[in-house]
Parts: sequence; C-alpha cells; structure tokens
Amino acid sequence: MRLITYKNREDSDMHVGVLINNDSEVVSLSNNGFPRDMNEIVKLGSDGLTKINKLLDSKPKTLSMSEIDLLAPIPRPLRNIMCVGKNYHDHAKEFYGSGFDSSGKKAVADFPVIFTKATTSVIATGDEIILANDYTNTTDYEGELGIVLSKGGKNIRAEDAYDYIYGYTIINDVSARNIQKQHEQWFIGKSPDTYCPMGPAIVTSDEISDVTKLKLMTKVNGDIRQDSIVERLIFDIPTLISTISKTMTLEICDVIATGTPAGVGIGFEPPIYLKTGDHVEVMIDKIGKLENTVK
Repeated sequence: MRLITYKNREDSDMHVGVLINNDSEVVSLSNNGFPRDMNEIVKLGSDGLTKINKLLDSKPKTLSMSEIDLLAPIPRPLRNIMCVGKNYHDHAKEFYGSGFDSSGKKAVADFPVIFTKATTSVIATGDEIILANDYTNTTDYEGELGIVLSKGGKNIRAEDAYDYIYGYTIINDVSARNIQKQHEQWFIGKSPDTYCPMGPAIVTSDEISDVTKLKLMTKVNGDIRQDSIVERLIFDIPTLISTISKTMTLEICDVIATGTPAGVGIGFEPPIYLKTGDHVEVMIDKIGKLENTVK
C-alpha cells in the first residue's frame, strides 16, 4: 500500500490517501472516515490497513494526481527524525577524508553514529530547498532510506526489529556542511528549514519482501552521484532499531533515516555544493522518486 498526504486544490485542506493504478489516482482516506493526519493512520496499525483494504475493495471514488498537491507523507513528525551517520563503508571513508568529520578518530565507527533533524526541516517532493538557510553556502545532499515505526518499544531485539516497521519512505538528509563542522554536534547543520525532503509516499512493509535488496540512486541535474543498495549498510536496520532502543524508548510513528552511500558533494575534490537551480532526485526501488529544486 502506498500512502500519501496531500492537499486538495479545491479546498486546500490536508488529506491522507492511497495511490492506486500505478500512482495515477488517489483514494481519499480522509473523505471515507479515516483521519487527516498520517500519524493517526499509522497509529491504527494492522487493523487500520485491513479497513483501508476493505475500502479499496469497494471501488470508492478516486482523484487524479492533477487534482492534488503532494505533501511530505508525514508533514510534521511527532519527534525529531533520527538519522545515522557514516553508515555505508564507502561514504564513511569519503566523509572521514573530507575534513568535515568531527564524530571520531577513524572512518568506520564501532557503533552507530546517531543524530537528529528538527521536524521543521521537513518538506515534500516538489518543494524547494532554500539555500538562504545556510549562511555558509556549503549545502550538500544525502539520499537515504527512511523507516516509519508501527509501534514503540524499549530493548527491542534485533531479530524482532522488522515487526516494528510500518513502512518505508525516501529522505534527503540535506546538510549545511560548514555549519555541521563548526558546531561539531551535527544537529544545527542538519536542521535548517527545508533541509529534510521526504516522500513521495510511505510504502507499507508488506509491499517489500526484502528491503536490503532495494537500490538507492541520487542524481543532481541528471548526473548520477550516488548508486548503491541497502544491504551495504554497515549497521543494518535491525541493529539500528535495537541499538537506539537500548537507551531510549522508541515510539510509534518515529522516523529513522538509515544513512547515505558515497557520492555526496564533499566527496569531490574540490567539493561540489548545491547551488541555485540545481535539481536533486533520490530514487529507491519500489518506493519512488523524491525530487526537489534548489533555490
């Protein structure tokens, strides 16, 4: 199931819907007795998905994509987006060698490097990344697989971790590199407004039999910059969920960005930062394409 949040162009109200017919049409959930907030849809769990499938079986009225504007699937997460740094071997090495790594004394960490992005940084596919929010003019892209949790928990076992995943989305962990370096802790450099494009949809976990086989690709102005697969993560998804939950309680609707592969702007010599007019696309098999223009 491919779940989206959108605005109806007629009334500008926020709705939640399901993409059908190869993403050409939308069934509104909000107009059929379901909540308007994706967080509330996720909280309905498997029972909610069963009810949504019953709705789809009834052949309800649909909208065309031309009648709506997509929002981020979770326009305002309930908590900061949790992110993982240096979680592909090739990126860990390029980041360590870039001079921007303040996280440790070696390229590949012994334990996951966890940081967060502010909820106010989230934007949708099609929205603009605003460079004015980075006073250092060192804005970079990072295409990543995002996961949305279906339930909370503490001390989650790695072997049980996939039972806690509601679905998957795409995240571009846009970063202000010099701000990230200046403050050493990455939060400020990762959280400027518009620096967390997310979308276009949440694909429920039952639609993806083996998430590790998904291919991730990032293009800037049509040029391939990142090209990898999820199984190349240093710390896999179960390890991430288990590690985070050892010290803090994870909650339903939490969003985790799992890390980015090599090919980011600071990996070039000299670095290639995003500039006004650049078009960034992040694509992951079975999930779709997240694309944003830089302003």
